[in-house]
Amino acid sequence: MDWTPTISELSGPRYQRIVEAMEADIAAGRLVRGQQLPTQRALAKALALDLTTVTCAYTEARRRGIMEARVGQGSFVSETSARRAVDLPHPVAIDLSMNVPPHPLEAQLDERIIAGLDSIRAQSGLTAYLNYQPPGGSAHERDVAARWMRARVPDAHADKLVIFPGTQTILFNVLAHLARPGDIVLTEALTFPGIKAAAVRLGIKLVGVAMDDGGILPDALAKACRTHRPKAVYLIPTLHNPTTATLSPERRSAIAKIIRDAATVLIEDDAYGLLDRSASPIANLIAERTYLATTLSKCIAPALRVAYLVTPDSAAQREMRMSLQATVQMPAPLMVALVTHWIESGVADRIITAIRNEAVGRQQLAQRALKGFQFLARPAAHHLWLRLPERRPDVAADLLRNGLAIVAADAFTVGGTPTHAARVSLGAARNRSELTEALRILVGALRQPAETRQIV
Repeated sequence: MDWTPTISELSGPRYQRIVEAMEADIAAGRLVRGQQLPTQRALAKALALDLTTVTCAYTEARRRGIMEARVGQGSFVSETSARRAVDLPHPVAIDLSMNVPPHPLEAQLDERIIAGLDSIRAQSGLTAYLNYQPPGGSAHERDVAARWMRARVPDAHADKLVIFPGTQTILFNVLAHLARPGDIVLTEALTFPGIKAAAVRLGIKLVGVAMDDGGILPDALAKACRTHRPKAVYLIPTLHNPTTATLSPERRSAIAKIIRDAATVLIEDDAYGLLDRSASPIANLIAERTYLATTLSKCIAPALRVAYLVTPDSAAQREMRMSLQATVQMPAPLMVALVTHWIESGVADRIITAIRNEAVGRQQLAQRALKGFQFLARPAAHHLWLRLPERRPDVAADLLRNGLAIVAADAFTVGGTPTHAARVSLGAARNRSELTEALRILVGALRQPAETRQIV
């Protein structure tokens, strides 16, 4: 609380100088996340300013998301650059339903977006990216992305890569390319709701394959391939959504052999692979039979809408570029330019590291809060898979009535009866304080007897 900014060397209104000094001290590490700031009255006295000026400064700092006020405690350096969502359903106070990355201050997203756009403007001007661009990205953008991805996928090359506006668009276009209405595609028994939505629109039937805590069971996959002769197999092998399961190297090898022997195709959703780089994609074992999707939605931010598809060969790449052009034409050029700049400059990796570190911290917080309960989790995941009490199958609905949103198993289930479980998205909380409160509410609900309906 002894922070006293130096504002005499700055220009502009004095309240703005205080905010700019705060931003500079956060960037320099002189102020750290969660650090308590002086009271408005104390800072006004230290700077010999009137109280109104400091009040305006603190209001502006909160608006910019660099400071937060806690009732009865004071003002603190924000833990995150995220703002509270303004379009949540009225009853929802804390939304842990969307599986999104946290935005710790260390990621410096606001500053890096501004700096990146300034660099692009200086080099080529921003208006250059307001016109139509080649579907699937320019040769330079694809080459930059391919070189970056080769650390995990050695077979990634520009002539096999397509840049899409998000993984959902990839899934829809790949499914439409590989299957026709009535065809079967295999998935894990629990899977990403986006693939379910795309399959419904395309008239494709999904068949779920049995899993355990380690992911999809190879023997069950082999049997399903013999029974159904699928057009494709869709899997999330790393930090599986929703269970966080990460396939062992042995299972990956077995699955690759099964897909090759069945003469089918793998759609590998590597949405979380950049958070856990220890797991090698299955694509590295059967590149000639794999469409590998990597997105920045889960490791940087969903609204960037930049995802990369590595196809089996250059002919498949051309097909997917034409399919992209026929559906949404192209990804947003300015966003692709920004991400490309971040990759080339090393900023993308620094952002991902900060977000991964925050994910680890949140998982540790959840481990302590949920001690004694059954759940699946991995250190770098943005979510966990919580077993719900058999006596409380309606706990997710009860939580929603009390202002906390999580997602029950039925949203992820492919055939069969949903298990008593739910996905809790830790990254969706604006900061660790909000996550702590959400976990308190969650634990309270889990401990209640079945006949109780109000969370205390």
